[in-house]
Amino acid sequence: MPVYTVHEPPRKETDRDDDAIAHSARFVFVRDGFHFWAFLLAPLWMLRHRMWLELIAWLLLLAGITFALEGLGVAESVGFAVALLLSLLVGIEASSLRRWKLSRRGFASVGVVVGDDLEDAERRFFDGWTAQNAPSARTAPPPPPSQFLGSSSSEIVGLFPQPEPRP
Repeated sequence: MPVYTVHEPPRKETDRDDDAIAHSARFVFVRDGFHFWAFLLAPLWMLRHRMWLELIAWLLLLAGITFALEGLGVAESVGFAVALLLSLLVGIEASSLRRWKLSRRGFASVGVVVGDDLEDAERRFFDGWTAQNAPSARTAPPPPPSQFLGSSSSEIVGLFPQPEPRP
């Protein structure tokens, strides 16, 4: 099952407390694991996700490696292998790149959820999130400590009775 990290956007000054549904619609779920399209079409994938700094860094790294390989007089097949490995690295680290972008934009990481697909993961997360953030759950007082204390007249400590001589 895929694992998703959940990121909450920063609240705007114009957001009201009662506008939780509109705020929760902006949550971002990032699937962890290998991203095939990031491997196959790295620059287009970065543009699609508006990852400008990552795209610039990728282009500079690729240009620097190409320049270094040409300066060393290495065959073009080695350059192709290096570009393939760089694309493989982008495919493997695509989730981390998205998380880094979201953290730069002020998103807070609020949890991890497992689901068959994105819809199932969203359903599972928001079921737990609404139960946790419900007003009744926040204002319920803790149970009194007397519920957890055993009576002092009990002869049993834990699962074992007090040692007594046999008749």
